[in-house]
Amino acid sequence: MAITLTNVAKQRIVDFLANRGSGIGVRLSVQTTGCSGLGYNIEFVDIVNDNDIIFESNSVKIIVDAKSLIYLDGTEVDFVKEGLNEGFEFNNPNAKAKCGCGESFTV
Repeated sequence: MAITLTNVAKQRIVDFLANRGSGIGVRLSVQTTGCSGLGYNIEFVDIVNDNDIIFESNSVKIIVDAKSLIYLDGTEVDFVKEGLNEGFEFNNPNAKAKCGCGESFTV
């Protein structure tokens, strides 16, 4: 089981954490949303919960809850800029389809 970050995503997260001034890493999870059923959620983590699994990629801690891990195992997180748009992109081998806007996926 693994979740990884590209070098670009790692640097963006390091910058966000430095600007924030605290945090031990980021939480990656899924939630029910969108037209395809599941959406990605990424947030800062200050406290690790008992059921969390911790991955480390490029010296950044990625915290995932056990329920989300079955949907996220093998995912690579990247950070992309296209014109005026920028954001995290999830290369998830478990995703069978994405909605047209790219906000949600199905397994």
